[in-house]
Amino acid sequence: MSRSSSLVRSSRRAAARPPFNVAAIAALIPLLFVAGIPSPAHAAPDGVVVDDGVVGYVKGRVLVKPRPGLSPAALDKELKVHGGARIEHIKAIDVHIVELPGNANEQAIAKLLAKNPKFKFAELDLVIRPSVSTNDPYLANAWHLAKVAAPSAWDTTNGAGVTIAILDTGVNGAHPDLAPNMVAGWNIHDNNNNTADVYGHGTAVAGVAAAAGNNMAGAAGLAWGAKIMPIRISQPDGLATYSAMAKGITWAADQGAKVANLSYQTVAGSSTVINAAAYLRSKGGVLVVCAGNSGIQEAYAANSNLTAVTATTSTDAFATFSSHGAFVDVAAPGAGVYLTTSSGGYSTGNGTSFASPVVAGVYALMAAANPRLTPANLDQALFSTALDLGAAGPDIYYGAGRVDAARAVAAAQNMVVTDTTAPAVAIGTPSSGMSVSGVVGVDVTATDAGGVTQVELYANNKLVANDVAAPYQFSLDTTTLADGPLTLVAKARDASGNTGTSASVQVTVANDTIAPKATITSPASGAVVSGTVNVSGSGTDNKAVTKLSLLINGKEVAVSYGSTLSYAWSPGSTTTTKKGGKRTTSTTTSATITLRAQDAAGNTGSSSVTVQTQ
Repeated sequence: MSRSSSLVRSSRRAAARPPFNVAAIAALIPLLFVAGIPSPAHAAPDGVVVDDGVVGYVKGRVLVKPRPGLSPAALDKELKVHGGARIEHIKAIDVHIVELPGNANEQAIAKLLAKNPKFKFAELDLVIRPSVSTNDPYLANAWHLAKVAAPSAWDTTNGAGVTIAILDTGVNGAHPDLAPNMVAGWNIHDNNNNTADVYGHGTAVAGVAAAAGNNMAGAAGLAWGAKIMPIRISQPDGLATYSAMAKGITWAADQGAKVANLSYQTVAGSSTVINAAAYLRSKGGVLVVCAGNSGIQEAYAANSNLTAVTATTSTDAFATFSSHGAFVDVAAPGAGVYLTTSSGGYSTGNGTSFASPVVAGVYALMAAANPRLTPANLDQALFSTALDLGAAGPDIYYGAGRVDAARAVAAAQNMVVTDTTAPAVAIGTPSSGMSVSGVVGVDVTATDAGGVTQVELYANNKLVANDVAAPYQFSLDTTTLADGPLTLVAKARDASGNTGTSASVQVTVANDTIAPKATITSPASGAVVSGTVNVSGSGTDNKAVTKLSLLINGKEVAVSYGSTLSYAWSPGSTTTTKKGGKRTTSTTTSATITLRAQDAAGNTGSSSVTVQTQ
């Protein structure tokens, strides 16, 4: 993690290390304080982890994404209500890492922020652990290559010209089967270029995807001519947070990676990771993730921004350790897969962590065979050529089926990209004719056969915000605009560069600049009070009072989300001790009672009275 922080651990299993398993976020709640880091179910020789899960979440932290267009000042105001403050910004996807007070309830605050219409999402920063023809002498050991018809695909391409980002525990770049294909990467955890493997998992994953071929060493990766970009997202113990994953994905996208592999559990359920995947996709790349090794049906929804992979055996049977569900896209070999190890040797391992890089390698082969293909084109070629297993058609165990590299490459090579159709785009809210004020939510729908890469919002022909991930939701601060007519237009772009423009929406800006009036009805100014004092007041406004706050001597003691407020206040008494015994005396002191009223536009008005307490 980028800063010192404590960790709240799951009672079910450990938090974020490179995934072999994907656990439903719902199953992570409630998270309990548990000492120690759970051990993996088992490990392959040489320390290769073959099972993993969710450990917990970072204490005192939440991840939030405001609706595009919300000003920094307005964002800070919403966070301040919960004692939160921004400490880091993942700028590419506009996700903020927010620090909370030490006594904060992270789960409750995340839920409240998620319901706030000014935010696209809010979530805990979960900590995850890893889930797990050539002349190469051990090629026969790598049964999975023949199973997915990789040697036939190599007749067309070996993946040369494509870079695969390995988001993991680092990679042993000196391994003889990996060194020829290594390119510079980045260490997200330490913010430097040291991408050495600290846990053993990343080296294994990298080898499955792109170990060098025809080099008289070991075996070969699926795309043995592709380049390996190591991006270390993990702590030394292999655990990684959602925020580190997102930073790694966006870094890979900015460096031109065509394929990225993330073999960590639960990532299919993270809005932060999905937004990072959408950013990668907007730049022409695809993200492959593992389903996880929990052996359960996860509740994640399918998402077109990433490809989720389950594991199969050498007989094409479904691997029972593999998690599954509606989010699954395809299956790939993941049981007894031949691996490169961080010590420079070789081993075998089980896990969806190793099925995922098989698919990443196939994507690289397709991209190399036809560089013109968009992410949507690559998906189509991969899914349409997969071998249907299990129940006919897509299912929760195999998705579209077990991948077939030869058929996928052939489909990609023969695919003609002639997309000239612009996305369909429309503004749902607000509606034409409405009067708007303050911060207004603008909802846009955009669809395209080849996938929407970006949606832009214009106000009176001026670009005010953009979004790369559905749902496309914006915040428009009308207080920065002049009162009067306002024309809203949305534009959507696809991967082929086609642009669709929505019908214009005509609204009228009519901001409320009149502050509400606050009145304290009891007690009266100058009154002498004691015991339990009934403090009451009300607020009035030209439109409506949305919040009343009661402060005593500057400290907020009560809040009402209406036009009236009543509060039982006990000023207290003073006890003094004298010779001969103890007696209670009343000490008269001054107290200031303030009632503050707020309306929907953010205008505030207040009134105060001073009383004597005894």
